[in-house]
Parts: sequence; C-alpha cells; structure tokens
Amino acid sequence: MPTAIRQLITDILVVIWVYLWIRAAIWVHDVVEKLAVPGQKLELAGGGIADNLADAGGKVGRVPLVGDQLVKPFNGAADAARSIAEAGHQQQELVDKLALILPLMALAVPLALVLFLWLPLRLRWIRRASTALVVRDQPAGKDLLALRALATRPLGELAKLGPDIAQSWRAGDAAAVEALAELELKRLGLRSARTGLRKA
Repeated sequence: MPTAIRQLITDILVVIWVYLWIRAAIWVHDVVEKLAVPGQKLELAGGGIADNLADAGGKVGRVPLVGDQLVKPFNGAADAARSIAEAGHQQQELVDKLALILPLMALAVPLALVLFLWLPLRLRWIRRASTALVVRDQPAGKDLLALRALATRPLGELAKLGPDIAQSWRAGDAAAVEALAELELKRLGLRSARTGLRKA
C-alpha cells in the first residue's frame, strides 16, 4: 500500500477514534448527570417542607400563652427538612464533580495514545517529508535521494530497478538517479514532480 494512502487511512482512523471516545465521554457525562435527579427532588421536597413547617410554626406562634411552646416542634421539624434539602444539594454537587471527572478519565488514555504515540510519529514523518521536498528541489538533490535509497532501501526493491542499478548510479545515468530518487520519495509518500505530497 502506498505511504500516502496508508498515512491518510491512519489519519482517518485516528480522527474516528478520537470522535468515538469524545462521544463516549459525553454519554458518560449524561448518564452521571441523571444521578443528580434524586438529589434535585430531595432538595425541592426538603425545602418545600421546611418552608411549610416554618410558615405553620409562625402561625402557631401567634397563639396566646402557649404559642412559644407550640412553635418549637415546628421549628425542629423545619430544621430537619432543611437538612434533607442540604443533603440533596450536596448529592447534586457530588454528581456534578463525577460528571466532570469520569468523562475526563474516559478520555485520558485514548487521547494520551494519540498525543504520545501517533502524533510524534506523524510529526516525524512531516519533518522527514518536508526535508525530502527541500532536498528534491536542490540541483543535486536527486543524487542525494538516490544515494539514500541505495543505502537504506531493501535489496528486493533495488533489484526491481535493474541488476546494475548501483553501477548505473555511479556512472551518473539520469534514468537510474531518477528511479532511485523516486523510490526514496515514494517511501515518504512523495513524488519526484514538484507537486509535493501525493494525496490519496
């Protein structure tokens, strides 16, 4: 498979990989946020009960002579209801934190793989390809690329160019130099023409 096509497929797969993990993180966030619903109901119910009890205590407190004694149970019950409402609020805060932390944890490993494995390889390829493009456009650039191909390409690939490819290169055969330079550029997903990167 040509290098350019392989690079393109890899890039597409990485984008899909990141997208799917982002979707998964959003799903985790939404699921965890649903856990806050009981806390919301608890806070609303506790707050409503506390308000009603406080209101009732205020009315009972106006009863002559015994009002002060009757209001204490209402105030105690209202305080208990406020505690329930506060517990519901605290549950919501905890769920909100989990809804932030768990998706980040779900994204951490996949994004780390992309940032520390794929991205450095991609940047190294870009650097090598850019250097090869600069060398290719120099007066003796193809000779240098041909020399690199002779030194680094597998013997099987070199043999396909002809049994005397090394001798032809030493003799300065333009066709041999072009073929070897093309072989080295092909490894990087480039071509010898000045159009640069071969896009799939």
